[in-house]
This record gives sequence, structure tokens and C-alpha cells, in this order.
Amino acid sequence: MTSPLIIPLNTSPVQFARLESLQAAFAEVCNAIVPVAQAHRCWNRVALHHLVYHDMRRRFAQVGSQMVCNAIYSVCRSYRLILNHPASPWNLARRGDAPLPRLKFLSSAPVYFDRHTLTLRPGQLSMYTLDGRLRFQLDLSADTMQRFRQAKLREIMLLRVGEQYRLQFLFDEASTQPVADDQLPEYLIVLPAEQVAPASHPPTGSGDDDLTRPRTPSLALPACNQSA
Repeated sequence: MTSPLIIPLNTSPVQFARLESLQAAFAEVCNAIVPVAQAHRCWNRVALHHLVYHDMRRRFAQVGSQMVCNAIYSVCRSYRLILNHPASPWNLARRGDAPLPRLKFLSSAPVYFDRHTLTLRPGQLSMYTLDGRLRFQLDLSADTMQRFRQAKLREIMLLRVGEQYRLQFLFDEASTQPVADDQLPEYLIVLPAEQVAPASHPPTGSGDDDLTRPRTPSLALPACNQSA
């Protein structure tokens, strides 16, 4: 296991505003996906993709197809976070077939990227926004570039810390800490399940849900599922 790589972005006011708009729109898409995931007890990325993709593309055309894929991943990842950890009060082993809680993503929630929405080359980084791509000059060491070429990259997240945006690159399989009420991410609110009849759909949470796909020789960035 290796630690995340954090790259601060030196943004102009215009660039900052564009990233802020993307972050808010991404959270909005996630919140639109949550009710479907909750109703179908579905936290498998591929299965949820089939359930929501076309509707999300119609409702959020400005966000783009790949960001819809990444929002689906974000919802599945968050449900796995609260359902699978032994210390979580919503752990499936204790709650069984109880209705899933409703998640709410705040506008501060991270944005997930993949090799279609983020390009990293020596000296330059290019990333998707709602208003076209932003480009940043980067001075990455030879060791860091070698890390991108050789290590397995699991996730790319855009995070806002105060008045600065940062990209976090997570390599390999990160260790996961148990979840308790006060350990949930600050951007995620878990609401009690609505009082409805238990869903008739079987759980579909098994399977490989990460973003990783065979890497291109040049980038080694993860790619979202593109099946419709």
C-alpha cells in the first residue's frame, strides 16, 4: 500500500469558480442518483449504471457522460462505505434487508475523475469542467512521474480545502478505517430510510466496483465504465 499523492492547484479566480461550479453540479447528480440506489438496494456500479445512466444524461446534459459515470461511482462508493464496515451503524450484517438510508451529498463533496476527464503529461495537467478544460502547469519530480507509470492508480479526487483546490491520487488498495457516526465524511449526510415497504429487488451490491481498467502506456489513469 502507498500513501495518496496530493497536488495543490494554483487557480486564478476564474478557474476557482469553474471548479466550484463543477463540484456543485457533481453533488447534484449524486443526489439525483441516490433515490434509485436506495429504492433498488443497488450499490454495484455496473448495475446502477444501467438503472440511471440515460435518465441522468437527459437531466444533466451539461455535466457530460463521463462525469455521470463518475457520479454513479461516487454514490456506490459511499453506500459501500456505510454498509460494509463493521463499526458502521448501517452495517448490512446487522440490518439485513432493512431499507437503505438516504444519502445526501453536500456541495463540498469530492469530484471523481478518470482518464477521460483528466490528462496528466510531463509539465501539464488538463481537467474537465462544465465550461471546457482547464490546464495547469505542473512541476512534478521524475520520481512522481515514475510513480504514475508504474503504480496502480485507484482513484482521482478533486477536493476543496479552504480556499484551495487539490487533486488527490490514490494508489493501490488503501486501508479502510471503521466507520462510526462521527467518522463519516463531512460532505456526506445519512438520513433515516423513508417508511416504505421493503424493496422487492434483491441486493445487487456484489462485484467489482472500482474505476480501474487496463492502463494506457502513457497515463495509467483509471477509466470509468462506458457501457449503456
